[in-house]
Amino acid sequence: MIPTPTDASTKPLVEVRDLVTRFDLRAGVLGRPTGRVHAVEKVSFDIFPGETLALVGESGCGKSTVARSIMQLDKPQSGSVRFDGVEMIGASRKAMASFRREAQMVFQDPFSSLNPRMTIAQALIDPMRVHRLGSSRVLRSRAAELLAKVELAPEHLERYPHAFSGGQRQRICIARSLALKPRLIIADEAVASLDVTIQAQVINLLMDLQQEMRIALLFISHDMAVVERIAHRVAVMYLGEIVEIGDRRSVFSNPQHSYTRKLLATVPVADPSRRPIGRKPIVDEIPSAVRPLNFVPIHHPMREVTSTHFVREASPA
Repeated sequence: MIPTPTDASTKPLVEVRDLVTRFDLRAGVLGRPTGRVHAVEKVSFDIFPGETLALVGESGCGKSTVARSIMQLDKPQSGSVRFDGVEMIGASRKAMASFRREAQMVFQDPFSSLNPRMTIAQALIDPMRVHRLGSSRVLRSRAAELLAKVELAPEHLERYPHAFSGGQRQRICIARSLALKPRLIIADEAVASLDVTIQAQVINLLMDLQQEMRIALLFISHDMAVVERIAHRVAVMYLGEIVEIGDRRSVFSNPQHSYTRKLLATVPVADPSRRPIGRKPIVDEIPSAVRPLNFVPIHHPMREVTSTHFVREASPA
């Protein structure tokens, strides 16, 4: 069962069902498969217009592979990804071109996301030129508007990426993601490499842009404090599966899965009087997702906690 928003008449923009993505491990002279990484196992969720769904978990849990599978950068073995009612897995080239115009990604590292040989104007105009969205004069004017949206000045257009700080570069990456007027943005650890003050500024910027443009946001993070600030709903991933999903308030105030409670235990609390007594940080690592070739995973059902909050009964083995 997938939680739905308060307004049950709202149609999901993105519908992910039973998504499975695995990678073969090869060895030997002939490169024969010796094992398989079960990166994503039977993952299902919806994202609604104007909503932020946070996909949270430690490194290696499969959350970035979910994002890459949605965008078809990694090929899923099975499952369904529907965007505005249209199936994207196995879609035609024309359908994929349309999808990638309406769905954009912002990556973790703003330093490698921008071509150091391209000016900011070129970086912003290039995707619009590919999709033939206007003349050079129109596109340049649009690039200046995009910089203004992320609170940078038009004179920055002629500068190169090395002239900007990490936070400014990430703003430019966000501006570039807005160039094609997307309906979905996937932010994959988009603030993880920034210091706390800059993180807060970029998060506020994303929230303002979302409200203004009604963009759906899949926000991928390992930081529960950041997730609590930005998310409407939270999906917790562990070893390739979503083990808990629900509205933000329910997940944070009444976490049901032991892994969710461990993640919440790592969130710093400024007020000593509000710190839980005996709180312990996560010391155990996520087990390896590598399995034998003949391994058949067992998928446990979700239990309903409330109408908007679900938990998996047991973790994958």
